[in-house]
Amino acid sequence: MVLQFLNTQLWLANSAQSNLLHSWIWVMLLVALICFLVGELTGNYSQVDKLWSLMPIVYSWITLFAFPSSPRLWLMTLLVTLWGLRLSYNFYRKGGYNKIPWKGEEDYRWGVLRQHPFFNAKWKLTLFNLFFISLYQHALILLFSSPLLFAAWYPEVKLSGLDYLAAFFMLTFISIETFADNQIYNFHLQKQNKIAQNGKFTHSLSKGFMIDGLWKYVRHPNFAAEQAIWVSFYFFGVSASALWLNWTAAGPILLILLFVGSSEMTERISTKKYPYYIIYKQSIPKFIPKMKNPT
Repeated sequence: MVLQFLNTQLWLANSAQSNLLHSWIWVMLLVALICFLVGELTGNYSQVDKLWSLMPIVYSWITLFAFPSSPRLWLMTLLVTLWGLRLSYNFYRKGGYNKIPWKGEEDYRWGVLRQHPFFNAKWKLTLFNLFFISLYQHALILLFSSPLLFAAWYPEVKLSGLDYLAAFFMLTFISIETFADNQIYNFHLQKQNKIAQNGKFTHSLSKGFMIDGLWKYVRHPNFAAEQAIWVSFYFFGVSASALWLNWTAAGPILLILLFVGSSEMTERISTKKYPYYIIYKQSIPKFIPKMKNPT
């Protein structure tokens, strides 16, 4: 039913395009199943986290190999690869990867989630791992990568100003996310006394959580940039299809909703740990900086 619906929506013109979509879905289902099984066997629920930055690269190169003559696909694939390798490196330096693939640091929020009274029965956590952590999140990765399909569907449409604008904004937000990730990484190294304090995070170290740098303007600058990257990516599909509103918008919309929920959980934990956090939360916006009134 899902395949039939997507085929109808995309007006697939030939078997090559149809096979590409089917390949995406089979890859997604297979990898989601592996993540679920590994998570259950090891008790480490960060298996999808390990692949979050890698699966869009996989979808990009699968698509590019199928339609190598598309300049738009080359541009999109290079941007996604840049995004993915940078984010993978950031995940690696925080201990997310290990020589043994199924090991590595688990996101601390999964441990908090296990303590919730709703998950007092193991079968509930197993179902949550299957349907939300593994299947839903991998489906979401596929969806926010899906503008690549429109680039493949309309290979005759030449690059336009909208493509270059999307690329500019995507690079801008990748740069912001890189800057934010470096700031929070160095803050935690100083907090753990792994590197010498350099005076850049004095206020943050006194409070116990990050309030300096980009965190002076929004509470989650790295999360905000990540969402903006995939909103920008959506417009490649708009340029290819000439459809300003199309089904690939489901990707960035659902991603934003995921980050809203994820940040709420993060902030509940921070509020319990740090007395000052509630004041910080009341004065600093979550994702979008406040516009200063002209004086």
